[in-house]
Amino acid sequence: MSSNRLARLFRLALVSCAASGALAPIAQAASYHRLTGSPNGTYRIDPNHSLAWFTIGHAGVAVVVGRFDKMSGSYTFNTAQPSRDRVDIRIATSSLNTNFAMRDHDLRGPDFFNAREFPTITFRSTRYQPQGPHAGRLYGRLTLHGVTHPVVFRVREIGAGLVAALPKPWGGYLSGYEATATIRRSAFGMKAYPGMIGNRVHLHVNIEGVRTAR
Repeated sequence: MSSNRLARLFRLALVSCAASGALAPIAQAASYHRLTGSPNGTYRIDPNHSLAWFTIGHAGVAVVVGRFDKMSGSYTFNTAQPSRDRVDIRIATSSLNTNFAMRDHDLRGPDFFNAREFPTITFRSTRYQPQGPHAGRLYGRLTLHGVTHPVVFRVREIGAGLVAALPKPWGGYLSGYEATATIRRSAFGMKAYPGMIGNRVHLHVNIEGVRTAR
């Protein structure tokens, strides 16, 4: 389904919910607030409310921001038994978008991501180490450009709880996280233009998931 069609369906659903009064709890809320429900359960990543993006130095004078527009996966969170926590993320390499078509073409090519030969970027967790009730470190293996290396993400829980006002497939019991990490592109075999493009890449992942099992 195209993004335009999804957007139209979402607007229609919002109108329908508003007409039926389903959005009244949101509209009547005094202010935006964090939901504080239990994050425990297994979740499907909502691709319409999740984003993987990165920043990298350019020409020694600026920072370029890029994102990937197609992401999917799942995660399981268990506050009582962190050893059961699991994260599995898949990203379509060809969905790279830096808001500059010529640059995107080069980045998808063989000097960088090589989207034709390596169409999918994956991250699979190996363990989660809590650091307080709403944060921790997520250890796992990132496969990028056909190369796999261990990566540690710093993770922060944004919130969790029932969001009944949103229609399916977006609504239900939701949770959300943000995660950050830093890698060196050269470690993944992307070494072109070392004098023009930085080696350190700052990764950011914002995830919202719909619970599928407790």
